[in-house]
Amino acid sequence: MLASTAQTSFAQQQQTTAETPVGAETKEPGWWDQSKSKTLNIVDNGSLAMILSGYARHGRDTYTPERIAELNENAWGLGFSKSIRTPKDNEESLYALAISDSHFQPQFMAGYLHQWMRPLGSKYEAGVGVTALLISRTDYFSGVPFPGILPVASIGTRKSKLMAAYIPRISQNKGNGDVLLVFVRFDLN
Repeated sequence: MLASTAQTSFAQQQQTTAETPVGAETKEPGWWDQSKSKTLNIVDNGSLAMILSGYARHGRDTYTPERIAELNENAWGLGFSKSIRTPKDNEESLYALAISDSHFQPQFMAGYLHQWMRPLGSKYEAGVGVTALLISRTDYFSGVPFPGILPVASIGTRKSKLMAAYIPRISQNKGNGDVLLVFVRFDLN
C-alpha cells in the first residue's frame, strides 16, 4: 500500500513537471518589474489630486537672520498627484510639483511617495513616509535634475491633507539645507 502511494505521488510529480515548459521558472518578479507594475497601478487606478505649495521654513539655527531676510519663504507652487491605498491601508503616490525656490527661481520636482498611515478617530489620519524624487534647481547642476530622498509627514482626511517634506542640512556649512516645505493636497475625484 505504501509503495503504491509513493508510485502514484511520483507519477503525479512527473506529470506536473512534464506540463511545465522547459526553462520556465516560477520565481518572484524582480525589483524593476515590481516597480513598473506599481507605477502602472498608481497611474491607472490612483485618485487625482491637486498640490498647492505655500511655505518653506528655513532653520533659524542654520541661517542667519540677515540671510533669512534675503530668502524666499513663500514657496508658492502648484502640482498634481495620483494616489492609491495599499492592502495595509497605507498610501502610495506619484507626483509632479513646481514651486518658487528659496532664491525666487523655479524648482521642479517629480517622484514617488510612500506613507504609513494611522487613523486619528473616524475621519482623520496622520502619516509618515519617504519620497524618492528628481529635483531641478537653477543653483544646482545648472538645472539638470538630480535625485533625492526626503522624509514626509501628513495630517488630514483621505480627501485633503496638510503635508510637509524636510530637506536636511547636507553639509556642516551653515546656510545649506534645513528647510521644511509645507503644502496641501486636495483630492479632485
